Amino acid sequence: MSALVTDPLLGIRPMREEDLTQVFALEVEVYPFPWTEGIFQDCLRVGYSCWVVTMDDLVIGYGVMSVVIDEAHILNICVSPKWQRRGLGEKLLRRLLKVAGQHGAETVFLEVRVSNQAALQLYEKIGFVEVGMRKAYYPDHNDSREDALLLSLEGLDSRAG
Repeated sequence: MSALVTDPLLGIRPMREEDLTQVFALEVEVYPFPWTEGIFQDCLRVGYSCWVVTMDDLVIGYGVMSVVIDEAHILNICVSPKWQRRGLGEKLLRRLLKVAGQHGAETVFLEVRVSNQAALQLYEKIGFVEVGMRKAYYPDHNDSREDALLLSLEGLDSRAG
């Protein structure tokens, strides 16, 4: 894992308009109910904090976050299935937390599917705690809905790394 993190071809940088084709393709690959490309365009347009993880010129992950006054909300975070379980999700999450802190956020919120155990383990490792549940928040197959856990994190300086 440490070799991947120090690989000079691996990078995390702000998302650009020209990344959207790759970002959207990854979104469609990973999520059964993906955001539209227009949603990503709107996030860039309104100035959300949007980041991509790249290997060479290939987008292999991304994160989208809004920061308002003293709160941040992680809206979307994704790593390509081919690159998961290598520490990239944590690296990206820590970057988002660092940026949130730099913009004055004292608390970060996010929602996660109750069934997404890998993400829940990562968020717990970082220090997020459950503060609520959003019933029937996420679309699911067969016209049903899945609950989301609402998580929060306070004290960003010690966790952004």
